[in-house]
Amino acid sequence: MQDKRSIGSTIARLRMETGLKQNKLSTILSMSPSNVSNYEHEVYWPDLGTLCKIADLFHVTTDYLLCRTDLRYSPEVLEKYFSADPSFCSILNTLLALDMASLDAVARYADFLKYSQVRSS
Repeated sequence: MQDKRSIGSTIARLRMETGLKQNKLSTILSMSPSNVSNYEHEVYWPDLGTLCKIADLFHVTTDYLLCRTDLRYSPEVLEKYFSADPSFCSILNTLLALDMASLDAVARYADFLKYSQVRSS
């Protein structure tokens, strides 16, 4: 798992990745904006029901939100990608064949693409 990752920072990062403001997220979750802020600043944690809603909204597992794993997606979600798109398997096989320095370069480039996409939205 990543160092310095916490439930609050994870919620904030997912919210920003999708371009949501705290006000919009609070509306979606039917709560006050201060609740979202309190989650992100870890004044307190979301209850189990809210945690599940947040995981569903951002298409991640609750284990990912709780920092129990670095894997964002459940095996069921990944399986859908594998069965629906043969190029996904090809990409994964290519990644598995790379050395660590190359994997790091791919990860940095993927992050660049992801954040470029969010900014252009």
